[in-house]
Amino acid sequence: MYYPISALLIECIILSVVKDKDSYGYEISQTVKLVADIRESTLYPILRKLENNGFLTVYSKEYQGRTRKYYSITSLGREQLEFLKKEWTIYRDTIDNIIIGVMRADGGKSE
Repeated sequence: MYYPISALLIECIILSVVKDKDSYGYEISQTVKLVADIRESTLYPILRKLENNGFLTVYSKEYQGRTRKYYSITSLGREQLEFLKKEWTIYRDTIDNIIIGVMRADGGKSE
């Protein structure tokens, strides 16, 4: 994608990925990479931040002889996800209205 993506939007995407099913880092990164050119070295600090803020919990699980870290959303994380989704909708709708010419900063309508 050509447009840059903010860390908050990445947080929203991560929380959305794990809202219905626990997931591990590589799996999360593949979904985030659909919309953002992000490296694991950028993703893991965001995951750690979400954990430190109480939005995710982390546990380890054996998979094919290797240990994977799985991320699970908390109730606080679900609240944060709802907040971020509402903010995203407002942001997206405002940009859409500006681009299609419905809205101007002076409150007038574009012609």
